[in-house]
Amino acid sequence: MTKPGLAARRAAVDLLDAITGERRLLSELLPEAVEALPAEERARAQRLAANCLRWMDRADRVLGPYLRRRPHLTGHNILRLAVVELAVDRSAAHGVVDAAVELCRNSPDTKRMSGLVNAVLRKVAVDLDRWDSLPMPRLPKWLRKPLLTAYGKTAVEAMEMAHAAGAPLDITSKPGTDWAAKLGGSVLPTGSLRLQEAGQVSALPGYAEGGWWVQDAAAALPARILAVQPGERVLDMCAAPGGKALQLAAAGARVTALDISEARMERVRENLARTGLAADLVIADALEWRPQQPFDAILLDAPCSATGTIRRHPDLPHAKDLGGLPELTALQAALLDRAAGMLRPGGRLVYCTCSLLPEEGEAQVTAVIERRPKLALDRAALTLPGIEPHWQVPEGLRLRPDYWPERGGMDGFFIAAMRKAA
Repeated sequence: MTKPGLAARRAAVDLLDAITGERRLLSELLPEAVEALPAEERARAQRLAANCLRWMDRADRVLGPYLRRRPHLTGHNILRLAVVELAVDRSAAHGVVDAAVELCRNSPDTKRMSGLVNAVLRKVAVDLDRWDSLPMPRLPKWLRKPLLTAYGKTAVEAMEMAHAAGAPLDITSKPGTDWAAKLGGSVLPTGSLRLQEAGQVSALPGYAEGGWWVQDAAAALPARILAVQPGERVLDMCAAPGGKALQLAAAGARVTALDISEARMERVRENLARTGLAADLVIADALEWRPQQPFDAILLDAPCSATGTIRRHPDLPHAKDLGGLPELTALQAALLDRAAGMLRPGGRLVYCTCSLLPEEGEAQVTAVIERRPKLALDRAALTLPGIEPHWQVPEGLRLRPDYWPERGGMDGFFIAAMRKAA
C-alpha cells in the first residue's frame, strides 16, 4: 500500500528532474506528469514542485555541509524537496524523512542513496533554526547580472524576496457584480480583485458562470490603459491565453484576437464561451496577416522572456536563459512595426511585455518612435486610478515584482501607450 502523499511527492520529484535536468518548463510538463493522480494530489504535486523551485537555492545551502559531492540528480531533488517541506511547510520530520527514504528505495537510480538521505535529513531536521538566517534565494547569474545593471542591488534583492513569497490569485471581472464580497477578496487600487487563499480556482463562485477570469493585476493594466470605447474596432495581437481580449470585449469593443498558435487559441475560445463574451478569432502569423481595414486601437502583448512572471512561474530561472533574447527582441520590433502599419491615423497603440529587461521594454519603444515618426508617446493614457508616480519612466510604466509588497506584489511588466498622428 502506497503511503499517503508519496505519489504527489514522486510526481513533484519527476517534475523537478525534468525542469532542472532537461530545462523544460512546468507548463510543458503539466498536466501529463500528474494526470494519473486524483485532483487533490495533482494540486499538491504542483505546489510541492513550485515551492521547492522557489527555495532551491537556500535548500542547497542547507544541504552543502552534509554532502561531500553533488548527488545524482533525482536523489538531489528528493533531498531538496524534503528540506523545503521541513523548513518552509514545517511538516512533521518523521513523515518527511520516511517519505524521502521511500522515494529513494523505489527508484533504481537512487536505491543506494536511501541511507545517505536518511542520515542527512535527520541532521537537517534538528538544525532548522539557521534556515531563516540564510540569504534569500538568488536569481541565476544570467538574469541577476542584467537586472543589477538596470535596477541596482537593493531593487534586485527586493525582487528576489517577492519571488520567494510567491503570488496570490488576481482576477478581473465583468462589470455588474460585487465579486469581492462573494469571494472574500480585496479590491486593489488599480481595480483588480486579489484573493490571498484561493484554493481550486474552478470551484470558486462565479468561475463556471463566467463572471471573472484569472489575470495578474499588472497584466490587467494594458487593456485598461488602451481605454477602448463601445463599438471601436480593436486588435489584440498575440492574444492567447485571452485575458486582455476578454477585457476588451467586456468593454464593448469589436475585438479581433490574433495569435499564431492554434492550441493556445483554443484557450481563448474556451474562455470566451465560459464568459459569454465575443471576439473574432484569427489564427495566423501577425507579421503576414493583413486586416481588411485599419484598427481604431491595437494591444500588442509581445512574446518575451517572461522574466517578470517568476513569482508565479518559479521554474523559469531553472529552465531558461537569455540565449534567445536577440531573436525575441527582433520579433518584438517587427511586431511593433506591423502594429503601427495596421493602426488608423489617430489610432492608439499599447505595447507591453511581461519582462524585467529594458531591452524588451523601454528600448523597444524608443526605437520604434525613432523608426516611425507618426507614432508618439501618449503619457496622458497612463494616468489611471491606482498607478503610482514611481512606476512611471520616460517611456511608459515599469512595474516590478517588489512593488506593492504589503499587498503581495505584482508581476513585472513594461507598458507603453502611443498614438498615431491623425
